[in-house]
Amino acid sequence: MKESNAPAIGRTPFQKWLDKYQGLFYLIPWIIGFVVFKAVPFGQSLYYSFTDMNFFKSGTQFVGLANYITAFTTTKITKALIITFKYAFITVPLKLVFALFIAYILNFKIACVNLFRTVYYIPSILGGSVAIAVLWKAVFSVDGLLNTVLRAVTFGLVQGPEWLSDPSYALWIICFLRIWQFGSAMVLFLAALKGVPADLYEAATIDGAGKWRQFFSITVPMITPIIFYNLVTQICQAFQEFNGPYIITNGGPRGSTTLISLLVYNYAFKSYDMGMASALAWIMFIIVCILTIIAFTSQKKWVYYSDER
Repeated sequence: MKESNAPAIGRTPFQKWLDKYQGLFYLIPWIIGFVVFKAVPFGQSLYYSFTDMNFFKSGTQFVGLANYITAFTTTKITKALIITFKYAFITVPLKLVFALFIAYILNFKIACVNLFRTVYYIPSILGGSVAIAVLWKAVFSVDGLLNTVLRAVTFGLVQGPEWLSDPSYALWIICFLRIWQFGSAMVLFLAALKGVPADLYEAATIDGAGKWRQFFSITVPMITPIIFYNLVTQICQAFQEFNGPYIITNGGPRGSTTLISLLVYNYAFKSYDMGMASALAWIMFIIVCILTIIAFTSQKKWVYYSDER
């Protein structure tokens, strides 16, 4: 039976409007949440960055670029920026390398491969929690697990260093915590590796290419979109790292693990200087945007998309 295309009889203009825009009603909870918890705080922080806003001081004054000028002329803040860059440039490449290496191994058909994939992914689920940061601190403390094992293995001849009290070690301990959480990147790499056509490897094998040549000439170029995605997301996450430095070292020793995110917290909730905290947050946001733009600009030269000619 043929359906009639005649308009419904007796429907009010409101009912017709409701039929057309009822999808918007399903978005209302998200829109309210976005405006209240995202857009408004975003705009307020930008405004506060140009003021001397303080939680316990009445009368907020507009100070212009004073907070930004102070940020780039204060030794403590510039040192935190340098440490944050160092932290990001250590953790991001090493995390991607480890993730790709483990994913490449787990892509082979080996016994209990699903168990190994689960085990390697677990740190990414637990790694950002406070409990794991506390455990990490216990492992690397002076009388922690690592130094205890060193003394036991060497029969007391070797006393491990004070990992968390020595500036030359402390930042690396924080970095290792981040690198240890490579499971999420590994899962994406594993999915990308399974998408590489097998006939490419067969053709390379016939031509006499070894495993290393196949890896760098076939595998890596074919998964560059996932490498690019992981690179951008890991950079954004590295500049927002907070739990590790705060719980394990609290920014010490002598500020060697004070990242810019930790300074934002200190200015906002310890010094109650919301103006400076907002300025530092926006500096961090601008830095991440610049690095992301550089990554997107450079992808034309090294990222291969199969649907492009």
